[in-house]
This record gives sequence, C-alpha cells and structure tokens, in this order.
Amino acid sequence: MSVNTLSNNLADTTSNLADHAAASADSAIKTTQRATNSAFDSLAGGVQDLRQQAAPLIARATSQASDLAQRGADTVRETTQQLRDRAVRASDSTVNYIREEPVKAMLIAAATGAGLMALLSLVTRSDNRK
Repeated sequence: MSVNTLSNNLADTTSNLADHAAASADSAIKTTQRATNSAFDSLAGGVQDLRQQAAPLIARATSQASDLAQRGADTVRETTQQLRDRAVRASDSTVNYIREEPVKAMLIAAATGAGLMALLSLVTRSDNRK
C-alpha cells in the first residue's frame, strides 16, 4: 500500500469517527432534551394536580371562616338586643318602683349618694397622704 492510500484511509476513518461522534453527541442531546421535557411535563402535571387538590380546600376554609364570622356577628347582635331588653326592663321596674314607693325611693337614693360621697372622700384623703 502506498502512503497516499494509507493517508486517504486514515482520513476516511477519522472522518467516519468524527461523524459517528457527532451523531452520538446529537443523539445524547436529543435524549437529554426528551428526558428534560418529560420531567418538566411531569412537574407541571404535579403542580396542576396540587392546584386542583388545594382549590377545594381553600374554598372550604374560606367558607368556614365566612360562616364563623357570620355566626359571631349574629351572636353579637343577639347579645346586644338582649342587653337592650334587660336595660329597658330595669328602667321600667325602677320607674314603677318610684311611682309605687316614692318616699322609699328618695331615701334609698339619698343613702346611696351619701355612701358614695363618703367612699369618695376616703379615697381622696388616702391619695393626698401619699
């Protein structure tokens, strides 16, 4: 064999090896791309599944919080109305007692006022001593 033929065979072999390496690299890149795309698709599907699972839970929690707030507001309204009713009854009872027993009512009011003044006087005096 001549040097020329040997050189051509070597060039052909080198070219074939380079083509084969390029084809292998291209195949590896495509396989990696497919695997990456598959992983991203799987991840996106998982995120979508989580969203679908979380949406009803969030809706239910929001509904329960709204119901709880509504019940709290209703309870406050009912309690306020009960307190108003009690205050009206107490006021009516006081007015009726004053009508029926005006002298006793005046004496009770005077005694209560005197007791409060005595208590206030004691508190004020003990504050001045300090």
